[in-house]
Amino acid sequence: MEARHLRYAVALAEHRHFGRAAGALGIAQPPLSKQIADLEREVGTRLFDRTPQGVFPTAAGEAFLARARRALDEIAAATVDAGRAARGETGRLRLGFIASALLDPLPGVLSRFGRERPDVRLELHEMATSRSGPALVAGELDVALTLGAPGGAGAEHLVSVPVGRDHVIAVVSTTHPYAGQQSVDADQLRRQRLIVSAGEDEPAVVGGLRTLLGTDSAALGGATVARDVHTIIGLAASGVGVGLGPSRMRAVPRPGVLFCEVTPHTPLPDLVLSFAARDHSPVLCAFLDTIRKHCPDVGSVLDDRLRPRT
Repeated sequence: MEARHLRYAVALAEHRHFGRAAGALGIAQPPLSKQIADLEREVGTRLFDRTPQGVFPTAAGEAFLARARRALDEIAAATVDAGRAARGETGRLRLGFIASALLDPLPGVLSRFGRERPDVRLELHEMATSRSGPALVAGELDVALTLGAPGGAGAEHLVSVPVGRDHVIAVVSTTHPYAGQQSVDADQLRRQRLIVSAGEDEPAVVGGLRTLLGTDSAALGGATVARDVHTIIGLAASGVGVGLGPSRMRAVPRPGVLFCEVTPHTPLPDLVLSFAARDHSPVLCAFLDTIRKHCPDVGSVLDDRLRPRT
């Protein structure tokens, strides 16, 4: 029994006439009569009474048609669902990210993706770069935002694209002596009580601060340690000291603080988007399209990384 047999039976029940039903189906009457007869033989009972007044379902036919209509509805729904899945409109996306990605660009990307793909289930996991890289390789994540490209075993099978560049900036309270300055230099910072982050990606950030202040800097050794950039900003606002963190801190609105550049300019590792090179799932492709729209300067780099190599 095929779906067309169900459609033929339903059409015949609706039109109550072989000729009219055949016309609606776009086939000739003899093939329709034969298909209905074949269907009745397969079911093992007569489904329609043929009378001078028309063709009418039997009791068996009514029972058969009730399920046939539901089956056709399910087939139509399955076709719709398959198309939506193929377009990345449904499914699941597992995203790992470092906390500072929530400053920029993740809020805009997630907001846009949610509007464009409301039926995709997002599974969001805050985790350090050291954990998200192996999770990508193991297939436990679909995409990750990390501080620097993931490394280690299997990382060669990942596609990694920078989506944000960062450098060290300072944050001070509006009553601090440095408030209003366009920049502060390393010598000034060495004379201050500093506030730095102690997140799991701290080694990469500390490396930049040691480059700036010196490997054996007493100021860095005696710094107040904060969990994340929000705590750095909060402690700076409280007058505890000078907070040092990524330039993305500027995205955090907070009264009572001012940001200033740090000289010399001290780069931090890039914010990097990574995913498995073998993953061509429609949902991931849809997410990458959102990245292209939200971060236009990333699109050409991403396309280059995805272009087949000859």
